[in-house]
Amino acid sequence: MIIGIDASRAFLKRRTGIEEYAYQTIKHLRSVVAETDTVVLYVRQEISWENRRIKFVFPEIDFSLPSNWSIRGIWAPRFWTQIALSIEMIRNRPDVLFIPAHTMPIIHPKKTLVTVHGLEYEFCKGSYSFLDRLYMRLSIRFSCFASETVICVSENTKKDVIRLYAVPEDKIHVIYEGYEKQLTDNSQQLTEKQEKPYLLFIGRLEERKNIVRIIEAFDVLKRKYDIPHRLILIGKPGYGYERIAFSILHSPSSIYITEMGYVSEEEKWKLLRGADIFLFPSLYEGFGIPVLEAQSVRVPVVTSDVSSLPEVGGEGAVYVDPESVESIVEGVRMVLSDKEFRDGIIEKATKNVSRFSWSQCAEEITHLFV
Repeated sequence: MIIGIDASRAFLKRRTGIEEYAYQTIKHLRSVVAETDTVVLYVRQEISWENRRIKFVFPEIDFSLPSNWSIRGIWAPRFWTQIALSIEMIRNRPDVLFIPAHTMPIIHPKKTLVTVHGLEYEFCKGSYSFLDRLYMRLSIRFSCFASETVICVSENTKKDVIRLYAVPEDKIHVIYEGYEKQLTDNSQQLTEKQEKPYLLFIGRLEERKNIVRIIEAFDVLKRKYDIPHRLILIGKPGYGYERIAFSILHSPSSIYITEMGYVSEEEKWKLLRGADIFLFPSLYEGFGIPVLEAQSVRVPVVTSDVSSLPEVGGEGAVYVDPESVESIVEGVRMVLSDKEFRDGIIEKATKNVSRFSWSQCAEEITHLFV
């Protein structure tokens, strides 16, 4: 059997949620795909100018590939998936095509699997431009209609896809995402703490992540409860960042807010391990990998009681109303003021993360190839 995988987003140097899913599933599929099968990774070729000649460059892959795996570079100035990958499907059609990032080529084999990560744009319309919403709605609707199998990353996403897009339930398989364990298994690293206490957010700085209310809640915590903490925001700017920047600038607690932008994996884990609370009251998430990452290093999580977050966080998190600043404040205050409550949440979180792994995710995906 020839298995084709869209790897166009998997090997970006600065990966966010969907890119991380593509990277991790490909990485872990190496150990579960049969040696008798052939795997082809379709990647974007880039053009560079070297010694007065045009050169096509492949993305850098930081892990080795089995002998039955190969890379096929495809170049296109625009519409890489819909046109360039479609042409490749005509020339060399695989038996199975796996699309980790929800956008399918127009031409594809009958047995095509597509992963839908969430319908955030349908629930947080003010967090996306009209054109972005239109593109995602059309592309994901088409993927759900044209694919043989739809993989949803949570039961909540499955429910949304059925309700909003009328996708038959028997076509959908829920396969949970995992989280990166490699950097969290060192017990010495787990004890590292920064000198000053802080609350931490990790994610794109955009409207959907509810950053403005995080800042407003932090102001209340500083003013009313005089907490000694800083607020650290990690992530690159996204849609609606201008409003977030304005809120930071005009916050009474602005001198205690640190915006770090995109940081390396090593720095991210160092900051995560040192946080007193991981604050993630997002308005909508298809899954929520950062919740698991925080739980895996025994950092208490305060997150939203909506979308997939209660499903992912289990009993090991404090849930708040993301549209209520007072609720966010109370969630943080409970963790900071009650050590017994905090310790209980951490213990439950440690048990919760054992339900998730990229290895399990990859293995369940392979069951759908046959």
